[in-house]
Amino acid sequence: MTKNMIGWFEIPVNDMDRAKAFYEAVFQIEIKVMDFGGILMGWFPTSDMNAHGASGSLIKQESYIPSQEGTMVYFMSDDVQNELDRIEAAGGTIYQSKTQISEEYGYMGVFIDTEGNRVALHSQN
Repeated sequence: MTKNMIGWFEIPVNDMDRAKAFYEAVFQIEIKVMDFGGILMGWFPTSDMNAHGASGSLIKQESYIPSQEGTMVYFMSDDVQNELDRIEAAGGTIYQSKTQISEEYGYMGVFIDTEGNRVALHSQN
């Protein structure tokens, strides 16, 4: 296989406007929301389709239920503390403060978003 195994992710939401505002505030980005026949998807921006890492969206549909259990998405960061510093003001909760994984693998932090999802951050610094 010549590509990374993960190609896409979806983060379940109950309130698309609230979730959109949260992620835009934390990551200082713009999320474009589209309605696909009653399924709302808020697309995270991609700078280059050939760039390292997977892209994804927020998703609001009755079969998608926000949860702190199960699979956890990691967002890449220059320094996880940058985003962690914006979590509470945006309505989220810090679940795990910036923690060194190892000198080789860098740092991580975890937060609970406005919808109740457990989401992680990763950086080398």
